[in-house]
Amino acid sequence: MLQAPAILLIGPTASGKTALAFELATRLPCDIVSVDSAQVFCDMDIGTAKPDAATLARFPHRLIDLITPEQRYSAAAFRADALREMAAITAAGRIPLLVGGTMLYVKALRSGLADLPQADDALRSEIDAEAAARGWPALHAELARLDPETAARLKPTDAQRIQRAIEVVRLSGRTLGSFFAEQKTASLPFRSLTLALMPEDRGALHRRIEQRFDAMLKAGLVDEVLTLRQKYRLDPELPSMRCVGYRQVWEMLEGRLPAAELRDRGVFATRQFAKRQLTWLKSMDDLTIVDPLASNPTAAVLAAVEAHLSV
Repeated sequence: MLQAPAILLIGPTASGKTALAFELATRLPCDIVSVDSAQVFCDMDIGTAKPDAATLARFPHRLIDLITPEQRYSAAAFRADALREMAAITAAGRIPLLVGGTMLYVKALRSGLADLPQADDALRSEIDAEAAARGWPALHAELARLDPETAARLKPTDAQRIQRAIEVVRLSGRTLGSFFAEQKTASLPFRSLTLALMPEDRGALHRRIEQRFDAMLKAGLVDEVLTLRQKYRLDPELPSMRCVGYRQVWEMLEGRLPAAELRDRGVFATRQFAKRQLTWLKSMDDLTIVDPLASNPTAAVLAAVEAHLSV
């Protein structure tokens, strides 16, 4: 029996995913599922480029505004939630259209995840306290003794990943790599097409990133972070406040970043983020690559989708 179709539209930040998704949703019976680890947070709208209320009324998005900025969300939770939403969309006779740039979520959805130990809040708090006392570079040095392979892949300031790697070793006595080596591929139970937006002109992408970050600042990104700090109990190590843009505004509000440097630091961080996203894409297989900055990317996307649906 032929599996139900699904479309994944993925790519780096500012590559035009949203506009192309709206084109598809206008022309085809598609329902949009967000693949964005920042848009899961309520009240984080400007810095995550979340569609406004009028747009969401026209193009409803699933898997946005799921949790507060005080909470955490995992790739495993995303996979379970996405599969549930995709099944519901298919049951309604429509086509799931998954759109975003969180490549770990894409990988989890397409290939499954290693069976890692569940997060332990008490242990995480203990590791955070150690980091507060000694600094993340010291924890990175400890990780280098416990799990040299993982430590070699991480920067000494990559708090979230260092924390998780140490947590896994302390909980299980095993390294992350040993779990990944045992990972069983869990195929996506849909006939999926993965469209990857990969701009050939990196300079043009950088200009779009600058324009978008400028627009976020103009729209009130700093005020948004101030409001979040008043409404919730936040700290800079929470995943929500590690998001690009939010991290830089937090540092400015704490006096660690001069206000005059906020724009340039935010643009630089976003460029680095886009570079990591493109690196992920280059490592993936079974992609239909589209240059979103070419003369008519909409036509290329529609042609690929129509061919996929005609099978």
